[in-house]
Amino acid sequence: MSAIRPAAVAGTFYPGDAPALAAEVASYLSRAKGSAARPPKAIIAPHAGYIYSGPIAASIYARLARLRGRIRRVVLAGPAHRVYVPGIAVPSVSAFASPLGEVALDRKAIDALRAFPFVEASDRAHAREHSLEVHIPFLQAVLGSFALVPLVVGDADPAAMAQVLDALWGGDETLVVVSSDLSHYLPYGEAQARDRATAQAIRCLDAGLQPEEACGAAPINGLLRTARARGLACEIVDLRNSGDTAGDRDRVVGYGSFAFTEGGDA
Repeated sequence: MSAIRPAAVAGTFYPGDAPALAAEVASYLSRAKGSAARPPKAIIAPHAGYIYSGPIAASIYARLARLRGRIRRVVLAGPAHRVYVPGIAVPSVSAFASPLGEVALDRKAIDALRAFPFVEASDRAHAREHSLEVHIPFLQAVLGSFALVPLVVGDADPAAMAQVLDALWGGDETLVVVSSDLSHYLPYGEAQARDRATAQAIRCLDAGLQPEEACGAAPINGLLRTARARGLACEIVDLRNSGDTAGDRDRVVGYGSFAFTEGGDA
């Protein structure tokens, strides 16, 4: 198997030129606040165009820098935007392309997921999906080399998503990344209130989020169910919206970043 998924939104959601992309990601990471907190086992980060959500994504990705060389596999789950997926879709390709270089897929792990009846192979679901792609340059910048398990999540229920995450959980070598924006197209103040409530539900590991609260509600709910079962703690790292970064405040999109840590409070 040698097919490679090409980058679909390079040049629109983020720079398509490698030096420009590397410089932009480095700039966002350099402005993110450092933390002495325990490195996360799992994170939630947003997936909009970098001009809008890049600073919020960087706030959590900056915490992964110390994991460079330790993380060898990233499980990346995001919502389906362009193709209907009844459960969870995996690709058949061997790598995902990025302006910063190709990322090999963990084909053994991906192929094993086909044992679940709600997991299907669908390159079409992955071909134009930005919710996974926009995270790859940040992951490349902070982690260097790693293998990827990309999951496009449609109508999978929390129990199904949690089953997949449990199968992929691994040890210190595996990082779980869930991709999600929060509220969409509300006025600034209303969005702030909605997103604060959503963030508190995530922090409390309440696996009952609805799509109007987070477009990645399906993968988030699976992560929250797994986090609760495994005794993880969640920290709200950043909570802003497009009105705080690069857009007007009439109709904004909410963004949050969250860290999930094992063995006690974050």
